[in-house]
Amino acid sequence: MLSRPNTALSQIHMQVMWSRLIAVVEEQAQTLVRTAFSTTVRKAGDLSAGVFDRDGNMLAQAVTGTPGHVNSMAAAVRHFLDAFPLRTMRPGDHYITNDPWLTCGHLHDLTVVSPTFLRGEAVGLFASTVHVVDIGGLGMGPDGRQVFEEGLFIPLMALAREGHMNEDLLRMIRANVREPLQVEGDVYALAACNDEGSRRLIEMMEEFEITNLDRLADHIIETSRQATLEAIAKLKPGKYRNSLQMDGFDRPLILAAEMTVGPAGIHVDYTGTSPASAFGINVVLNYTTAYTAFGVKCLVAPEVPNNAGSLAPITVSAPEGCVLNAPRPRAVAARHTVGHMLPDVVFGCLHQVMPGGVPAEGASALWIPQIYGGADVLDELGGEAGREAPQVKPFSTAIFHCGGAGARPGKDGLDVTAFPSGVRTIPVEATETVAPVLFRRREFREDSGGAGCYRGGLGQIIELGGADGTPIAMLCNFERISNPARGRDGGNPGASGRVGLASGRPIGAKGRQSVPGGDFIRLETPGGGGFGDPRERDPEQVALDVADGLVSRQTAHDAYRVALAADGSVDHDATRRLRAAG
Repeated sequence: MLSRPNTALSQIHMQVMWSRLIAVVEEQAQTLVRTAFSTTVRKAGDLSAGVFDRDGNMLAQAVTGTPGHVNSMAAAVRHFLDAFPLRTMRPGDHYITNDPWLTCGHLHDLTVVSPTFLRGEAVGLFASTVHVVDIGGLGMGPDGRQVFEEGLFIPLMALAREGHMNEDLLRMIRANVREPLQVEGDVYALAACNDEGSRRLIEMMEEFEITNLDRLADHIIETSRQATLEAIAKLKPGKYRNSLQMDGFDRPLILAAEMTVGPAGIHVDYTGTSPASAFGINVVLNYTTAYTAFGVKCLVAPEVPNNAGSLAPITVSAPEGCVLNAPRPRAVAARHTVGHMLPDVVFGCLHQVMPGGVPAEGASALWIPQIYGGADVLDELGGEAGREAPQVKPFSTAIFHCGGAGARPGKDGLDVTAFPSGVRTIPVEATETVAPVLFRRREFREDSGGAGCYRGGLGQIIELGGADGTPIAMLCNFERISNPARGRDGGNPGASGRVGLASGRPIGAKGRQSVPGGDFIRLETPGGGGFGDPRERDPEQVALDVADGLVSRQTAHDAYRVALAADGSVDHDATRRLRAAG
């Protein structure tokens, strides 16, 4: 880098380059979206992208992507450098793994790391992750008992050497997955987006006349670390505890946290959390750390860019063998079911120390049924249902759906919003295009948002089945059936989730389930908790919610103590009497 004194002008120059670097990784991510094959990437944005210095420190992440992927990937690059030192890498090299304990927590997430060279010298690395639609094995459900059952495990290895793809690896991938074209296409997209990131980075470095990223990296990391510590310093030091009960698979689970706020940062310890499950809902420590850090940063330092510096003051520990620090070879395919609950646990700690409070609990965990079809589903149904059903080419697809977010201090919760994952719902049309699946219904779920001065976000009702009478199997990962999102400061809980078949046959909330041809599964996703006393909600806002079909007249009367006239307007005299009576 050209020598510049540490002046105000040089600081501005650093900030300009920092902003440009964030633009570079966003272009990397958009390349991934444009070139990926799976709807989970193209439509839902279930991915991450970032640039790293030569020591494996994340300097910038793309805005597009999920916290679980980004923050897990932030710790993963050092594992690649341990296996493949930077001095041994060459232009055109790409390296890959889906090791859950080194990267993003389950086998469906492929991570590729690639070096960037300027004038023959390695100046940094790009990393990217995608959730592929299939990785073989039992699929993305909780039925497995060990990770060996859950799909193809790719250890740290070369994907390409000096521009030549590892054809042996690609043949192995194609032979082990149900959707070989989509999965192989996503692998190429990972390499392509890292190449695009490298190209953009070199353009930037040449434009700013720098030969390495060292000084810029130091500026980014130290500035971010100091800004995060300054934000933490505004909180009252001490220890704050919270716990959350969730449905689990075969038994309920407790997620217990103790948050220590001090001058060195924030540490969250999960001692007291339930032991690891016998089924595939376990979480590895790097994924636990990812969503814990995200929960803290959301409230404490939301304006500080996410990188190695801003993440450093937030540390996490969990006893080995608990559900949040599952050792090899525990099953982990549905790790999001538990991991997505961690921001709610963290928020419960921060509510005790942050002026004005924090959002209520939300639906949190995505409802992601993996859908299968083919001869094995016909055999599973058996009898007349199996003989009469049409023969279907084997397929696999995943659909992402969500419930309501918790109400916020001063604002209602967001309806059908994927928090904390941030992924987008895959459009109905996209799913019906790539798989023989038919959506019969999708609408807001009335009364699902917890009542409060600020209402919890609504869930939704979805009915889907096989197209043209096709039977399907679904891997279900549905949470908050027995433990709804809790309200905050007097707010009511959100509605519990429900799942069943339209025909009335019971169906489990977790594990592999079959849907006969002509029948439909009905999903009623949970709502977010309310914030504040429902009797303090503006009666006119309650009337608008009723008019919009978000709240029923009965709930308006019973929970909000608002009386409505026949035309839907507020009967103010009757409302005053209702609220005075309590």
